[in-house]
Amino acid sequence: MRRSYVTLDVFTDQLFGGNPLAVVLDAAGLSTEQMQKIAIEFGYSETTFVLPAVEADHTAHVRIFTPAGELPFAGHPNIGTAFALARQAEAQGQELPETLLFEEKAGLVPVRLERENGRVVRAELMAPEAMTRRSRMIPENAAACLGLEPADIRTDHHAPQVVSVGLPFLIVELASRDALRRAHGELAAHRRLLASNGISSVYAYTRNAGEAPLKKAATFRGACSRHWMALPKILPRGAPRLQPSRSCLRWRMERICP
Repeated sequence: MRRSYVTLDVFTDQLFGGNPLAVVLDAAGLSTEQMQKIAIEFGYSETTFVLPAVEADHTAHVRIFTPAGELPFAGHPNIGTAFALARQAEAQGQELPETLLFEEKAGLVPVRLERENGRVVRAELMAPEAMTRRSRMIPENAAACLGLEPADIRTDHHAPQVVSVGLPFLIVELASRDALRRAHGELAAHRRLLASNGISSVYAYTRNAGEAPLKKAATFRGACSRHWMALPKILPRGAPRLQPSRSCLRWRMERICP
């Protein structure tokens, strides 16, 4: 059976920039095994599969896969999927409501569309759950996950902390920008220290007086890889206290790449 899909660039206004995403628009009837194989075939960081919603007042049931497995929730796949569905509706002479409701493993994800001159150009989502603080990690172990030394880990604002708004991350503040540049994902340490808790990524950041924090995420997908990414507003400027909050992500979307 033939399936319709689109590929998109998220977090960018440039073609072939940002984070790539594949969206399978008519995934009904596909098994979990088939979805995983399709995600592997695309080879993108994430592929989403759009299925009929379970509840009549929801927009769709959305499943998110990496080449390594299924995710309960993620940011740019939701933004990209909403954008793809909106542009598909526009091409068919239809218009979706301002807010789409996606059913996902982590819960219900509202995504609000923004239009200019009658076309969707932006989307904003609300994370499926309030931020929760989970386990802490000693600096030595956090450093091992990032290929650094314990002295590179800063703890005066907060200890390395696992937090989640639907997908858990280990958040680590580093002592310097040099440490951030040197940071990289160490797969062996991740398997030993984080994988058993379902954590696939470490979010490291640093800050200098008068400048916005610099951020990096090391994501473990069977091999060590790195990419820059935006996360929920868990860590605002100033001294983060890791207080639970309802988080909102917002990115500008400009193109769908067929």
